[in-house]
Amino acid sequence: MDPVPALEEPLKKVLGPATAKVMAEHLGLHTVGDLLHHYPRRYEERGQLTHLADLPMDEHVTVVAQVADARLHTFASSRAPRGKGQRLEVTITDGSGRLQLVFFGAGVHKPHKELLPGTRAMFAGKVSVFNRRLQLAHPAYELLRGDSEETVETWAGSLIPIYPATAKLESWKIGKALQTVLPGAQEAVDPLPESLRAGRGLVALPEALLKIHRPHTQADIEDARARLKWDEAFVLQVALARRRHADAQLPAVARRPKPDGLLAAFDDRLPFTLTEGQRKVSAEIFTGLATEHPMHRLLQGEVGSGKTMVALRAMLAVVDAGGQAAMLAPTEVLAQQHHRSVTEMMGELADGGMLGGAEDATKVVLLTGSMGAAARRHALLDLATGEAGIVIGTHALIEDKVQFHDLGLVVVDEQHRFGVEQRDALRGKGKQPPHLLVMTATPIPRTVAMTVFGDLETSVLDQLPAGRSPIASHVVPAADKPHFLARAWERVREEVAKGHQAYVVCPRIGDEADDPKKPGGKKSAEDEAGKRPPLAVLDIAEQLARGPLRGLRVEVLHGRMQPDDKDAVMRRFAAGEADVLVATTVIEVGVNVPNATAMVIMDADRFGVSQLHQLRGRVGRGSAPGLCLLVTEMPEASAARQRLNAVASTLDGFELSRIDLEQRREGDVLGQAQSGTRSSLRMLAVIDDEEIIAEAREEATRVVADDPELTRLPALRTALDALLDEEREQYLEKG
Repeated sequence: MDPVPALEEPLKKVLGPATAKVMAEHLGLHTVGDLLHHYPRRYEERGQLTHLADLPMDEHVTVVAQVADARLHTFASSRAPRGKGQRLEVTITDGSGRLQLVFFGAGVHKPHKELLPGTRAMFAGKVSVFNRRLQLAHPAYELLRGDSEETVETWAGSLIPIYPATAKLESWKIGKALQTVLPGAQEAVDPLPESLRAGRGLVALPEALLKIHRPHTQADIEDARARLKWDEAFVLQVALARRRHADAQLPAVARRPKPDGLLAAFDDRLPFTLTEGQRKVSAEIFTGLATEHPMHRLLQGEVGSGKTMVALRAMLAVVDAGGQAAMLAPTEVLAQQHHRSVTEMMGELADGGMLGGAEDATKVVLLTGSMGAAARRHALLDLATGEAGIVIGTHALIEDKVQFHDLGLVVVDEQHRFGVEQRDALRGKGKQPPHLLVMTATPIPRTVAMTVFGDLETSVLDQLPAGRSPIASHVVPAADKPHFLARAWERVREEVAKGHQAYVVCPRIGDEADDPKKPGGKKSAEDEAGKRPPLAVLDIAEQLARGPLRGLRVEVLHGRMQPDDKDAVMRRFAAGEADVLVATTVIEVGVNVPNATAMVIMDADRFGVSQLHQLRGRVGRGSAPGLCLLVTEMPEASAARQRLNAVASTLDGFELSRIDLEQRREGDVLGQAQSGTRSSLRMLAVIDDEEIIAEAREEATRVVADDPELTRLPALRTALDALLDEEREQYLEKG
């Protein structure tokens, strides 16, 4: 039997089962190669101290600081009623700021002996606030003694790598594990073609791995980073280039609209003119539909920029050319809403085969999981016979029973909400591969589009249709200024008094199934840390109806309601029969009630930047100005508050998506949730490394055009298999 290559050696064998288990469960690291690619987040210099003034709230941090003061207090408690309870408070400083460390009970003895004033150490723990001061409770620590042989050896030289760590495994323990496996770096296979590496002056891969984990100078770190970023960008772009190359070989039916067909009839009856942006993007899509290999296009547009109109015109063009179009929506609420708005926009053009239907009319059918058997049978028959040119549905469209007469175009709305298999199954229903149009209202910076959607051509719709109103956004600091929250509810009442409506959004439903307070309910990390659970729709709706919004018609909407009930609530709200809708994020996408002008988002810090922007886009859709209030209890200095301030300060989705990306770990960019595997981006910063990504894309396109199977580049092929394991390659393939 061949020996296992050094980098594929399981960590269990090298580090022992206990450490390997924590690394696998908490950091997703399984082999020596995985650990070698777990790069330091930053480096501390042995003589320097961390800047304590800038610590992020609620995050696990590692800091290097000096003990300024240590005091032992005794107190009485239920466990130690006679005043025998002990609490050690240690203040550490970096000269610019201070941080309190707290140890309790039996845990005070060791730090009391070791953490004497003047001692330098590394401390790791979660930053929390107590009595309006930042603190670390029971942090792990490692003393920095200059005289200790072992310490000097462990962190070789003066630069201390600080690794992405967890409460179960501190940064310095990861550092020690890396020293054990570092010799294996010599066997790392170099994926970059020699000519590319030499031409760009990049160091060899083994050298880069050594320098990233054991740098002696800042220059070492720069060399290593430059090289490792290129690896990630290049291997990923090769995968995408191979995908594009393969797609270009596939056959598809060219779909061209008739000059006097359904599309022309639809355009004639539009009560407004299309924006310049809509016309430009439509032209790009029509060019793609007219080719004989499948169009793969990403349509990204600001919230409310009229993407649905563009998608509908594309679907009509395909129906004109004798094909069928399917639109896939992520939720039943959204599928029903799309179906309603499409049939309204089309009027008698959607009444194909019916009395009063126009001559060129087609049928527009809805297909969702909760439809009655008879309605479902009708819809399926209309699709199989070709009677229905357009179908709008949820993932119910993907089931085996659904047969199309001639599927020519698939439109996927809010693509990040669909699993890979779902999109692929729908694409597989055409006689030949159908054209694909993916829509998202989450603006994506150019680099991300090149990285995540690198196999799609991109169209951007950045102009809002005439008549859209501006949305004013404000942060409501409920803990610091409770009267601001009272004023928020007054503002809602004022909007309702003017004849408008409002949304109140909460992170949780609050029924038994997701209630952490109920026995059997899962305890969240927040509860464990003594923080309150997120606010819930059912609780807030009741409090509002009895309190600040008494007398208004308050309804609730959430994902666990029966589909018919959800639809009934949405219809009542759209018809103006409810004043306030208290909902979860089911309203995030596509819900269109022009009369709704105000939105209050509770616990806004628990939502991502893009999600807040999406939610806010539900108001200001008519002629009256919109108002969005972001309620939070987070302190002013916290990262969460800064994030909310950023959302309140701009309506530019592209700007917000940059902020969002800068604040998230880069690994999230590639949609780990969809691929089920760890992200391959550990070093590449998608926002900052635009130049590398663009150059890597060019190089990759050249390499793949010259050698699609990479037969002359076996090391690159190996790296591709390792980084983009089968599952991940499929993710890219189907994305």
